[in-house]
Amino acid sequence: MAAYRIRPADAADCAELLRLIRGLAEYEKLLDQVSADEAALRDSLFGARPAAQALLLEADGRCVGFAVYFRNYSTFRGRHGLYLEDLFVEPEHRGRGYGLALLRAVAAQAVAEGCARMEWSVLDWNAPSIAFYQRCGAKALDDWTIFRLDGEALQAFGGS
Repeated sequence: MAAYRIRPADAADCAELLRLIRGLAEYEKLLDQVSADEAALRDSLFGARPAAQALLLEADGRCVGFAVYFRNYSTFRGRHGLYLEDLFVEPEHRGRGYGLALLRAVAAQAVAEGCARMEWSVLDWNAPSIAFYQRCGAKALDDWTIFRLDGEALQAFGGS
């Protein structure tokens, strides 16, 4: 594996994070859904009440991957866990172990925090990622379906 470094992102990294987020969205065919900008990232990740944490992977003198995660909670276990929102390595840097290194870094954080579990979602058509996660020992929860309220539906349901 080529030399690399994983480090926590900071407020000065918002432009790089946004570039990588857009790369992920493009890969997932969801670029039209990205509305985040640098200011939103700065506020939500590094503001007074950070909603999540981000790690950056640097190789070849630049940021080539990232992971964003946040705490969740299991009522059944009575303990918190970590939810991996995004994990991405630029296509030209894949196959070098960087994705595995990022996933291990998040898992190590979960272990250090005493988490009951670590969870994430993957698009059902993303066979390479599904195979990667299975090789890491993760199991798909095929008996669960993700639901989402957003945009106008969220406003209509929860608005005043």
